[in-house]
Amino acid sequence: MARLKKEVQIFIVRALAVFNTPTETARLVQEEYNLEITRQKCEAYDPTKRSGQDLSQDLKTEFEETRKAFLAQPENIPISNLAVRLQRYEDGYQSSKNIVRRLKILEQAAKDMGGQYTNKTELTGAGGGPLQSENTTYVTATPEMLKQVWDELESKY
Repeated sequence: MARLKKEVQIFIVRALAVFNTPTETARLVQEEYNLEITRQKCEAYDPTKRSGQDLSQDLKTEFEETRKAFLAQPENIPISNLAVRLQRYEDGYQSSKNIVRRLKILEQAAKDMGGQYTNKTELTGAGGGPLQSENTTYVTATPEMLKQVWDELESKY
């Protein structure tokens, strides 16, 4: 197989950096550049794999920068946006004639809207107030008791 042009190499590295599989990447190269390429050849451009250990430093840097940018920007992935997910739920709901499927879509949308799929945990006490520890001890002291304790401390120090 002939050596790939730099443009194709960078395309492969970037595709792998955004977690496409070597098979998916080979298909993307076929679609974009009309080149037949094996998944093994694609895998050789992934520095996280054994076959990609000998990748040139500039392609390794491109891979790392692309992956870092990809992971830092999850909002660039449409499905990560609640409005997009709800629109897709709506499309599925409207297009489905199956009542069970429609109910599942409604349930999924309700769970998504209720925040069931987030990592947020909000803890509040009764009536939405702050949490009260069960180990809290309340001490009530009269002004005379406080003066006595104060005097004892002053006499020691």
